[in-house]
Amino acid sequence: MAVKITWLIWITILVSCELYVEADITYISARIPLQGQRWPPGSPWPLPLQWRHSPLLLTINPSNFPMVTDLESCDVIDKALHRYRGLLFQNPNVTEDKNLPVLPKLRVHISSRVCGLYPKQDTDEQYELDIHSENGVTVTAREVWGALRGLETFSQLVYTSNNVYRVNDTRIRDWPRFNYRGLLVDTARHYIRVPVILTVLEAMSYNKLNVFHWHIVDDQSFPYVSKKFPELSNKGAYSPHHVYTQADVAKVIEFARLRGIRVIPEFDTPGHTQSWGKAYPELLTPCWVDNQPFRDLYGLEGHARSENMDPTKNQTFEFMRDFFSEIIEVFKDEYIDLGMDEAHYYCWQSSPNISQFMADRGYEPDEYYKLEEYYDTKVINIVRSLGAKVFIYQDPIEHGAKVDKNTIVRVWKGKGQWQDYAYTITDLGYNVTITSCYYLNYISYGEDWRKYYLCDPQQFNGTQKQKDRILGGEASIWTEYVDETNLLSRLWPRGSAVAERLWSDADVNDTDSAAFRLDEHRCRMRRRGIPAQPVLPGNCGDLDLKPVADVIMTTPCKTSSAKTSTTSVCVWLIGFLMYAVF
Repeated sequence: MAVKITWLIWITILVSCELYVEADITYISARIPLQGQRWPPGSPWPLPLQWRHSPLLLTINPSNFPMVTDLESCDVIDKALHRYRGLLFQNPNVTEDKNLPVLPKLRVHISSRVCGLYPKQDTDEQYELDIHSENGVTVTAREVWGALRGLETFSQLVYTSNNVYRVNDTRIRDWPRFNYRGLLVDTARHYIRVPVILTVLEAMSYNKLNVFHWHIVDDQSFPYVSKKFPELSNKGAYSPHHVYTQADVAKVIEFARLRGIRVIPEFDTPGHTQSWGKAYPELLTPCWVDNQPFRDLYGLEGHARSENMDPTKNQTFEFMRDFFSEIIEVFKDEYIDLGMDEAHYYCWQSSPNISQFMADRGYEPDEYYKLEEYYDTKVINIVRSLGAKVFIYQDPIEHGAKVDKNTIVRVWKGKGQWQDYAYTITDLGYNVTITSCYYLNYISYGEDWRKYYLCDPQQFNGTQKQKDRILGGEASIWTEYVDETNLLSRLWPRGSAVAERLWSDADVNDTDSAAFRLDEHRCRMRRRGIPAQPVLPGNCGDLDLKPVADVIMTTPCKTSSAKTSTTSVCVWLIGFLMYAVF
């Protein structure tokens, strides 16, 4: 309620004083005026749970603004303070407003007194943010991960106008609606270089997403360099240069850790394994035609020479144990994603070896879901015995397989009918994340971010207990038609819509009004070097006039209008009156 009341007062001020905002969207057609309400400049994304801000304006002197913490020797906070100083004060020509009270400092307080090693599923990201003319800026959190979110919010509240810094007297209490807020990036269909992955992680932190789901290998290529099985990448990668060494992986994980982002790798089996078979063909089940295995790459009915791992061999599971023991050591998260989607049955169905194996185990000839369950259960148990927890896709559960209830299931099918899958799988007692309605690789003309924004992971006909099993959601970008030339612009700000849906309250669902904040956030990301695509026609101020190469981490998007200077006194005077109300 505090957000809505203060927001309405601000709208009144904006209209009466004609305050110019940094980012400015306009209509598609003069016959179709924009709907919704404009937000004041410096409005954060995602929208905080409790945001009480007065019109009382303050300013910052960039040459005298200490940013400190009372948690000693914590690299997460120390590096965050350094990073956010750079984000706040990108332009040396912007300074304090001589007519406004100057904020004396920023202080970060961590009540747990613990510097986190790696964020986890139950990480506490709650924070409090207070901005006051006398006390300065205070960010308080129980864990360092919450402090990171508070620093991001503060960096968004600060805006520039006529080459001066401004921020409102503000009080925020905020925490995410869902603990799991992910982004999947596929690096197998097209190889994405490490610096670009780091840029993706940077943008994720600007949007408070906290899980990087790294779909690192697939049929097309195996770019991960295994020390135990180097032939996987030697023969499975596109080239010796299209690979991720373990040093590369460590760099990604550390970069993500410092931003409160988990890195969960996905190594998908029993299907999607063509690249594994280039080095170890004996792991895969060959498809059979005319009583013999396929000899060509492609066989009958559009199937490949081999498609699934071979569950009849102990060698397969011994390999998996050795391989995943390395993966768990290299990737630091408590979870591993085992995929297990789209295990097409044709190769199993055509193989006499598989038929004999199923008969020996008492399976009926058409009970291939039991074979899938057999394979999945063995691999899940292997990974659990090595000390990791497991994600899988919905397919095995959908086929009737029974796996450990501690397994987290990703619902990815259904598009408009994903709610049925969410109901069924949560009813079976599994915890779930939703990705069905957040496929960013699908594009359409117009404001398609709105459909992502309106897809609520808990919006299905289930009991409250079922809805409580929804841990969050995940935007996904599959790279069949995406590479470094269009990855970032396709991700943002469409991924920002998913981020707010997963962080903010369920009642925050007015896309017309959100468009104004999203546009400001899009300009904000552009100022920070993220080539986010437009929301609607409009402009990002002077940023639009700079060469593209000069935009990255340079001059902030700022107003070129004289209106701000003529309205600052208006806002300052009205601020006292409005502040008294609160």
